[in-house]
Amino acid sequence: MSQSMMSVSSLNTKIKSLLEATFMHILVEGEVASVTYHTSGHIYFSVKDKESSIKCVMWRSSVTKLKFRLEKGMHIVIEGSVGVYTPRGEYQFYAVHIEPYGKGALALAYEQLKERLKAKGYFDAQRKKSIPKHIKKIALVTAKESAALHDMLKVIEQRWPLLDVVIVDTLVQGDQAAAQIANALHYADSLGADVVVVGRGGGSAEDLWSFNEEVVADAIFMMQTPVVSAVGHEVDVMISDFVADLRAPTPSAAMEMILPDAREILYTLGEISDRFTYMMNQKLQHLLRELKHTEEILLRSSPSRLLKEIQMKFVRLEDEFKRVIAYKLEHFSASLPEMYKNYKQNMVFILEQKRQYLEYIDKKLKMNDPKLQCRKGWAQTSIDGKIIELSELNVNQKFIIEDASTQIEALCLSKT
Repeated sequence: MSQSMMSVSSLNTKIKSLLEATFMHILVEGEVASVTYHTSGHIYFSVKDKESSIKCVMWRSSVTKLKFRLEKGMHIVIEGSVGVYTPRGEYQFYAVHIEPYGKGALALAYEQLKERLKAKGYFDAQRKKSIPKHIKKIALVTAKESAALHDMLKVIEQRWPLLDVVIVDTLVQGDQAAAQIANALHYADSLGADVVVVGRGGGSAEDLWSFNEEVVADAIFMMQTPVVSAVGHEVDVMISDFVADLRAPTPSAAMEMILPDAREILYTLGEISDRFTYMMNQKLQHLLRELKHTEEILLRSSPSRLLKEIQMKFVRLEDEFKRVIAYKLEHFSASLPEMYKNYKQNMVFILEQKRQYLEYIDKKLKMNDPKLQCRKGWAQTSIDGKIIELSELNVNQKFIIEDASTQIEALCLSKT
C-alpha cells in the first residue's frame, strides 16, 4: 500500500485549513492562567480548566473594545476562533471578545438589588456618618489569613502604628459568606471602635458577590459605627460600597484614606516647631533690642551712671597721680643726695647772710636808741608823761627831766 509523502509545511498548512474551518466563532470558558499586555497593544494570555490549557491572543483592534483589564485568576468566556501558526506548527485561540463568566445574570441581580435598596434610602448621603479624623481603635472585618488583611496591617504599621486593631474573622466568598459577614459586622459594631472596615482583595464577580447580598447591605445600614467598604480592585463596585459611609477602591487604599501618615504629621510638626522657634527668636530679639534701647536711655540719664563715671574718672586721676608721683620719685631719687647737699649749703649761706644782716640791724638800732643817745649827753623833758620841748615850759611850771639812768623833778623859774 503506497502512501503520499508531504513536507512539514504542507502538513501544517493542511492542519491550519482544517482547524480554522472547523473551529470558527466559538465560545471557550476557562480561568486566566497567565496574561501579558504587550507594548504593541496586543494581549497574550492562556486559559485553563482542571485538565488542560490553551494559548490565546487578542489583537489590538479588539483590545480597544475591552471594558475591563484582564487579570490572572479571572473566570472568563472567550469568543473567537482557532488558528495555527504554521512556522512552528503551534495552534492558539484568537479572541475577539471576552466577558467575565456569568456576568450577565449577576449584573441583572446587581442592578435589581441596587434599585431596591436605593428606594429604601440605603444610599442617601444625609444618613452617612462621617469618618473620625483621629482614629484610636479600628475593627477589620475580613478573612483572617487573607492577603487583604496583610496589606491593611502593613499600611497601618507604616502610617499609624499606635492604632488599636481588632480583627473580626469571617468568610469573604462562598454560599455562607454573606451571612457570616453580616454577623461579623454586628459583632464589630459592639466593640466600641471608631471605625469598621469590611472588605477583601480582588477576585471574580462570583468571588466578590457576597458583598452584593442584601443581608450584608442591611447589616451595614443598621450599624452605629462608621463603616468603610473596601472590596476588590478599583473597578469593582459593590452594593456594600453604596451603603457604607465611605467607599475605598482597595483594602490598602482604605487605610491610606482614613489613617493619618505619621511621617507627614511629624514633618508638619517639625515645620510648625521650626516656625514657632523662628517666630519666638524674632520676638525675643525684638524685645531684647527694645530692652537694650530702654536701658541705654536710662543709663544716659541715671544719677548712678553719672556717679559711676565720676568715680571712674577719679580712679583714672588717682592712677595718673600715682603714676606721676612714682615717676617723679624714681626720676629724682638718684639726684636727691646732691640736692640735699646743695640745699644744706644754701641754707648755711642764707643763715650766715641773715646773721650778718641781723648784726647790722642791731648795731643800727643801738645807734638810734634815745636811751643810748642820753648816755652820751642827751636828755628829755615831760609833763605828766608827755614829752615836751623846753621852750614849751611856763614860769613856775613843774616838769620831769631824765636821761637813761636818772629822773629829776624840776621847776621852771624863768624863761629866757
